[in-house]
Amino acid sequence: MSGAGEAEAPPGALRLSLFGPVELWAPDNTEIVIANRRAGALLAILALEADQPVTREHLSALLWPGRFAAQARASLRQCLLELGKLLAPLGPDAILAQRDRLGLRQAMWRTDLADLEAFLADADFAGAIASLRKIGARPLLEQLSFGGDFEAWIAAWRLKVEHRLQAAVRGGLAQLERHGDLSTHAALLEAWAVRDPSAWRHAITSPDAGRIRIAVLPFAALGLESGQDYFADGMAEELITSLGQIPQLRVAGRTSSFHFRDSDLPAPEIANALRVTHVVEGSVQRQGAQVRIAVRLVDGETGFEIWGQRYDGGLDAIFLLQGRVAQAVTKALGEALGLALPTPAVRGMTDSKAAYDFYLQGRSLCARLFGDGVLDRAVSFFEQALALDPDFAEAWLALAEAHQMIAVYTPCLDRPAASARMADCARKAITLVPTLGYAHALLGVHQWTQNDIVGALDLAFKGHGLEPDNPAVTMRLGSFLLYCGRTTEAMKYVEAALEQDPVDGRKYNLLAVGNFNLGDVVAARSAGQRMVDLGFPSLWLGVASAAVGEHELAVTQYRQTRALMNTVMFPPAGAAALTPEGMDAFWLLAANGVCSGREEDRAVYCQVLDLLYATLHDPSDPSVVLPAIFMGYADLVFKSIGHRITPANTLCLQSLWADVEPIRQVYTDPEFIPFAQRIGMAAAWDKYGWPDLLPRPTNQALRAH
Repeated sequence: MSGAGEAEAPPGALRLSLFGPVELWAPDNTEIVIANRRAGALLAILALEADQPVTREHLSALLWPGRFAAQARASLRQCLLELGKLLAPLGPDAILAQRDRLGLRQAMWRTDLADLEAFLADADFAGAIASLRKIGARPLLEQLSFGGDFEAWIAAWRLKVEHRLQAAVRGGLAQLERHGDLSTHAALLEAWAVRDPSAWRHAITSPDAGRIRIAVLPFAALGLESGQDYFADGMAEELITSLGQIPQLRVAGRTSSFHFRDSDLPAPEIANALRVTHVVEGSVQRQGAQVRIAVRLVDGETGFEIWGQRYDGGLDAIFLLQGRVAQAVTKALGEALGLALPTPAVRGMTDSKAAYDFYLQGRSLCARLFGDGVLDRAVSFFEQALALDPDFAEAWLALAEAHQMIAVYTPCLDRPAASARMADCARKAITLVPTLGYAHALLGVHQWTQNDIVGALDLAFKGHGLEPDNPAVTMRLGSFLLYCGRTTEAMKYVEAALEQDPVDGRKYNLLAVGNFNLGDVVAARSAGQRMVDLGFPSLWLGVASAAVGEHELAVTQYRQTRALMNTVMFPPAGAAALTPEGMDAFWLLAANGVCSGREEDRAVYCQVLDLLYATLHDPSDPSVVLPAIFMGYADLVFKSIGHRITPANTLCLQSLWADVEPIRQVYTDPEFIPFAQRIGMAAAWDKYGWPDLLPRPTNQALRAH
């Protein structure tokens, strides 16, 4: 084989693309434009039916239905003449014509389908992955329709081809699994899942089949100096990571587990909230360079201790100490359940004690997320860690995440610059440790800001393939699909992330929006309220109430978000500070504009948004984009987010896709498709599938825009 994605072919071979619109390419890679659609369809039929010549009668019936037999055969002859003239410069007899049958001279032709099947048959997985990424989700012979007989024929062929490819890909995946080539396995699965989302279904809808669900709660910091509880947090977090390596275990996400810091709830109630069967509790004592860790395993149903142990060690061998604890917990759990669990590997992140200490301090601050200067201080700690150890991959990843949080959750004056810094750090982490799925997902966030939404989704799928059990990675993939209007597919990932991390308010945001977009307002309001209960704002709660006509309640719910200003919500970057009275008045105006159902309130708030767009430091700020979507103010949506996509306003896109007034005024606006093309979203639809709410237009319709 030649380079990945290009199969060996005879000199002078013509290339025919069968996935998507039929396209023909000369040996020198120049496109041969086939103006006659039936001529392209004729070549495609002959390519698919390559095993034996096709009768002229069959071709005439497929391509010219409803005509008399003589007329259809005459049209076929004319079509062949046109193709003969088109192909003549490339060599004689590319099409073999017999009296009653037609075929292709196989030595002169190749197709994307044949290439892909050859790659899979030859176990050339690099070529197969490249081919799958190129064809994406495009159907066979897209945009060709000539009546009932042709529709039945193409439906049968599409089914046949998908079954053939599915069997070949599954065989390849099994082979890679047997050989232990997990990175190629993940890449092939990711590439195939674009075409067949059900490929992920077992892992997504039944992630816990045969797996033990366990949670590691924050460790108590005993005898540590004030402000040093970060060290205890680091011990618990590394235990989460180590136990997560065990295929038979399903470990609750850090965000949800750490929600129960210093909780007075009994273990069974915590286990029930986290949807786990077992809980790990512990404490950390640190004196100088010496560390003592006490850990116990608790039955989540009864609250009884199953096993407990104490470990002593030094900071010089902190990772070995963490490994001993993880191995002991795994062994105790296996013995309690009568299972043989594999031993988790010891993860050594850095040889520098000081770098590791800075890293833990930064992680602790990022977990708090909100607060004056918290994220800037976290960045400083990570940078100090990296100054001591530039090859500390996890610190590069944590620094990338911190810059992403700054761009989203603070009144950042230069969000594009923060996004670029995030991307640089994520790339560095990937260079050092290519299997960090979350780094790929964060890099995908930056690709949105570059209007490369195809690239963003590619990275999100790759990240999920590398870390399918990381709820942050799963959530990121679900959110990207929500932004693109692929709500039904997105919800599988959103629900999977919540299943593992069920006490994370940000994930309930996605659940609320997804349910709202699917028309389940009851579920949307329930998720929105849960989000509020966990301390996060939910503007969508008010929007959902307004959608069912409860306008007075909706206004109240929308206004309640005001209480979270300057904690988990911030004023737009560069905006003048309002007095408390001014803030109250603004939020009342906003709530009425979005939720009251009165056109006069909407008109006033639209005027205010126009003013904000004209005067804010960042005219694409979410405070402009999101209410414009809620009110169906299409022109402002296209101007604001069309001006610049940032990590902060991408989340606004998820709210475009509800089949309710006035939101539907945005995606039904004649300028919506051109807007989607400008920001790169239409390209993502071509590869990953059309939005749930939009009928797929023809290429001609798209070009008309």
